[in-house]
Amino acid sequence: MKYFHDKKTQKKIWIFLALIIVPAFVLWGTGSVMRSQQSNRPVGRIAGKTVSLDDYKNALNATQTQMYLQFGDKYDELKKFFNLEAQAWDRLILLVEAKKRKLKADDKEIINFISSVPLFQRKGEFDSKIYNQMILYSFRTSPRVFEEQIRQSLILGKLYNQITSGVKLNEQEIKEAYIKENEQISLYYLASLYADFVKDINPTDEELQGYFQKNPAAFKQPLSLNVRYFVSDSEAKSKIAYNRLKRNEPYETVAKDLNLTEKETGPFGLTDPMPGIGWEPEISTAVSKMKPGEILPPVPIDKNYYIFILKDIKEPVIPEFTSVKNTVKEAFIKEKSKEIAKSKINEALKKLREAYTLDPKSADFETTAKELSLKTGTTGFFKYNSYIEGIGASDNFINALKTVKDGEFSSEIETPAGYYIVKLKSKEGIDEKKFDEQKKDFSEHLLGRKKQEVFGKFLEELKKHAQGGPTSNS
Repeated sequence: MKYFHDKKTQKKIWIFLALIIVPAFVLWGTGSVMRSQQSNRPVGRIAGKTVSLDDYKNALNATQTQMYLQFGDKYDELKKFFNLEAQAWDRLILLVEAKKRKLKADDKEIINFISSVPLFQRKGEFDSKIYNQMILYSFRTSPRVFEEQIRQSLILGKLYNQITSGVKLNEQEIKEAYIKENEQISLYYLASLYADFVKDINPTDEELQGYFQKNPAAFKQPLSLNVRYFVSDSEAKSKIAYNRLKRNEPYETVAKDLNLTEKETGPFGLTDPMPGIGWEPEISTAVSKMKPGEILPPVPIDKNYYIFILKDIKEPVIPEFTSVKNTVKEAFIKEKSKEIAKSKINEALKKLREAYTLDPKSADFETTAKELSLKTGTTGFFKYNSYIEGIGASDNFINALKTVKDGEFSSEIETPAGYYIVKLKSKEGIDEKKFDEQKKDFSEHLLGRKKQEVFGKFLEELKKHAQGGPTSNS
């Protein structure tokens, strides 16, 4: 795999990826798809037609192949950051749309494409021995399956090009985007932070009870599940275990006979990760629809097979005040501190505006902050889409200043920590010479992003009209 780390080879592979892999990866999805033990069992519907487990597995395998082509020996390390199941489902949706548009890729296109891939060449020529070895040992599939995946990817590339062919950039867009990404500014700020007012809030029991009675839904304990599950590294053993458990054989006996690991999640919410397993929303949803004691067929997760049994389910309930008093107190203090912070920043803004009307130079952040016991300070230089040390994300602050003239100050800006008023301290513009040097590469990158955004919106529209996604009980 050292081949992947050669810079010249990487550049060639990225050209290859730009043609079919990257377009096919502009995919958004909503969760993983559960698989059943019957290959022809439907796992969902697209445009009114059922999708079988085999269809889904083929799409998942193709998605994994693309990921491997893109990341090489880093694939195993990086795959946990990608929702391959969702991308596989999106691939199926796009292939249905491509079929409607009668997009095709013939055998000659596939042959020409594979022959041109540097990965399968020796001394600039296609080498069938290298090709077959790579397909078998690196991609772990057969040439026939791989070539069909390439056919589909070429078709998806045509669909991508068809949808994005009209996407263009003008000089103004390029310059504005470059400025946005490279210009740096620094700020004066005045802050009204929630945390600064917490110490002054000491609610009585009567206030807390009143708050609880006005907001009972906020303290409603959600549906919770407790699931027993068995883990096996063998699909065959998991099927045997499932059948024996369905015949009501004792859990302990089945686990011991087949050397299965038996565990229990403990109570968890429907929207929470499954303890010991992770984020599997379709499994949680499927289990929540079962009755205690019912068993879910074996589900492959990573390299193991899981059998889930609902042990207990508790319906949503509004608890007694005494049992959630501390939670109510936290919520009360949080809300009150936010109200105080909002009131303070509004008062500060009023004072600053009144002073500015009389004399712009008298609208002073430090004086106002001292009068109202607020905080003030300055930032270092930062760019758009960056982090301002000690404050947070930069975007809201930069956007707030777009309509503010030099010397003026912004309206209040809300952040997770509190409210801010800011004004420009200093601006460091772009280097025009550097812009001219980088303009071509930057434009290509920007155009690619714009095309991806257009294609992403196109896919989202397809998904809205796909008549349902993966079925929850599949």
